[in-house]
Amino acid sequence: MKISVVFTVLLFFYLQSHSQQKNLAEKLGYPKDAKLLIIHADDAGFAHSADSAIMLAYLKGAINSASIMVTCPWFPEIAAFAKQHPEMDWGIHLSLTSEWKNYKWKGIAPSSETQSLLDKNGYLYESNTGFAANAKVDEAEKEIRAQIEKAKAYGIKITHIDNHMGSILASPALMKMYQRIGTEYALPALVPVNYIRMLAPKLVPAIDTSGVIVDNFIMAYAMTPANKWKNFYNYSLQNLKPGLNELIFHLGFNDDELRAVTVAHTDYGSAWRQQDYDYATSDEFKAEVKKAGVYLVTWGQIQKVEYGK
Repeated sequence: MKISVVFTVLLFFYLQSHSQQKNLAEKLGYPKDAKLLIIHADDAGFAHSADSAIMLAYLKGAINSASIMVTCPWFPEIAAFAKQHPEMDWGIHLSLTSEWKNYKWKGIAPSSETQSLLDKNGYLYESNTGFAANAKVDEAEKEIRAQIEKAKAYGIKITHIDNHMGSILASPALMKMYQRIGTEYALPALVPVNYIRMLAPKLVPAIDTSGVIVDNFIMAYAMTPANKWKNFYNYSLQNLKPGLNELIFHLGFNDDELRAVTVAHTDYGSAWRQQDYDYATSDEFKAEVKKAGVYLVTWGQIQKVEYGK
C-alpha cells in the first residue's frame, strides 16, 4: 500500500513538472501558440556590396539579424559595423565551402590542420559534394572553432551560429558536432527542421531536440522574374505556423563588384540579391509582416532565455 502511494505521489509530481515546461514562445513571454519570426540576412562580409545592403537594410528597420562570413575579404568592414551595433543579432555564418567561380577564400585554421577541407588549390571546396566526400569531422571542428574565435577577437557580440550552403548537413556526425559547439559556446545553432526533414531526413535522429530548433526555415531557392519576386515571400508570410520561423534574405546591390563576384551564378547572384533587397526594404513587406500576426524576435533574445547571456 505504501509503495503504491509513493508511486502515485512521484507520478503526480513528474506529470506536474512536465506540464509546466514552457516552450520557446512562453520563455520569451509570448502565448504558447505564438508565431515567432526572425528576419535574417545571410552572407555578411562576403562582398562590400552585400555589406552595404545589409547595413542599410538594418538601419531602415527591414531586418533584425545577420550572419557573418569570417573567411571572406570584407569581414573587417562588417565586423566594425557589428561592434558599432551590438543591439543587432550577429551570428557566424560558418563557411566550409567557397562556391564562386573566380572569387575564393580559404579557411581560418592552419591549412596543415585542415587538409581534408581544401581543394587542390588550397581553397575551401566549391560544392557541398566536394566537402562531403572529403571533410573529416575533427578538421571541420577545428575550422569552425577558428572562425568563432576570430569573430570574438574582433569584438563581435555573437548571438548564434548558422552554416553557409548547408554543408554541415553532410552527415549526422557533422550535425552533432555543430550543435555541440553551439552548446559549448552558449550560442543557439540554427537547426532548420522543416528543411532537414525535406532534404536530409537521415539527419533527423541527430537533431538535439532539447536545444533551439527553427520549425519553419524560409528561403527562396530559384530565380524568378522581378515582377513576381514578392510572391514567394508573401505566400510564406501568409501561411506561417506557430513556432519559431526564420526568413532568410540574401541582400546586395546589382553593381559591378557583385556582378564580378557572382559571375555565372543566376541563383543568389547580383540581380537576385538586388531583388531581395528591394523587397525586404519595401512597404509591402512591412505590411505583410504586420498582417501575418507575428512576434518579431531575435537570436539574442533566444540566447538570453536559453543560456542566460
